Amino acid sequence: MLAKELERVGLPTAQVCTLTPVALMVGSNRIVPASSVVHPLGDPHRDPKAEKIFRRGIVEEALRALQLRDD
Repeated sequence: MLAKELERVGLPTAQVCTLTPVALMVGSNRIVPASSVVHPLGDPHRDPKAEKIFRRGIVEEALRALQLRDD
């Protein structure tokens, strides 16, 4: 997995994914649950303002995950 290799060389990585059990199985460190397989970073059924808030929340969660240390 790309995220695991980036972590191995010292680049902190937050993996936004819909299949979190798979990410756990392969050893990803910082996993951020995504919305759905078809639209991982959004929800097209929301109105544009709510969609923007929803997407921003996922990105902010990924940024918080990057701040975590896994020593």
